[in-house]
Amino acid sequence: MNLLFLIRVEFQKIRRSKIVLILAIAAIIMWIPAMINGDVNFKMDDIGISPENNFLIQGFLGMAWFMFPASMIVSTVLLHQTERGNRGILKMLSLPIRGTSLCIAKFIVLLALSILQMVMTVIMYYISALVVSKTQNYDFILPFSFVIKETALMLISGIPMLTVFWLLSILIETPIFSIGIGLASIVPSVLMINTKVWFAYPMAYPFYVITNEYAKLTTNMSDTTLDLIPFLPTAIGISVICLLISCLGFGRSERK
Repeated sequence: MNLLFLIRVEFQKIRRSKIVLILAIAAIIMWIPAMINGDVNFKMDDIGISPENNFLIQGFLGMAWFMFPASMIVSTVLLHQTERGNRGILKMLSLPIRGTSLCIAKFIVLLALSILQMVMTVIMYYISALVVSKTQNYDFILPFSFVIKETALMLISGIPMLTVFWLLSILIETPIFSIGIGLASIVPSVLMINTKVWFAYPMAYPFYVITNEYAKLTTNMSDTTLDLIPFLPTAIGISVICLLISCLGFGRSERK
């Protein structure tokens, strides 16, 4: 069985799960406070950012720091658990399928789910911006190209984080522990982005990138530059190592 066939099978499996519903709920919940407190965006004179930019970035900060990582943690565990129910993974591995291929196929599905959540986030942003524009008599809607750029930065910077979460779901068999450790790893992101070694902590990447974009849109905040060195080599290294260990450990406990 080739990789494309396995990916198609994995997509068919998640159709019966609640992963997509969880992603949709997370995206909706993220923008409800923004719609309710639309007037707050006019009180940012001390920072020096326009209301429409503040509306977008504040929503993306909440998504990058907690909602995106948290929903991906739950999705990762649920995705892996689809094989553990009724010893499904053992049945799959009894077929002429390499464990490495199955692991990669599932991770690709996880990447697709992260893209889906970003699409939902953009949709909810425009719905929220339209609502707030009506209630506040001010145009909060930003150009599509700008919104997509910010969304892409959050998505791409989150890939190393996804590899860590995927590794945790494979190494830790108990779902509640895997989710608990994953959620606990999100909290230090706020502290890590203020250190010189933030690039060594993948869970801080999306939040750091969006915070950096926030500073660029203000006039009274210091603008920092995202140095690709050592960020890029570290991010690639972490991603490769985590995926390699995940492939080596995938299905090992079920084979015993």
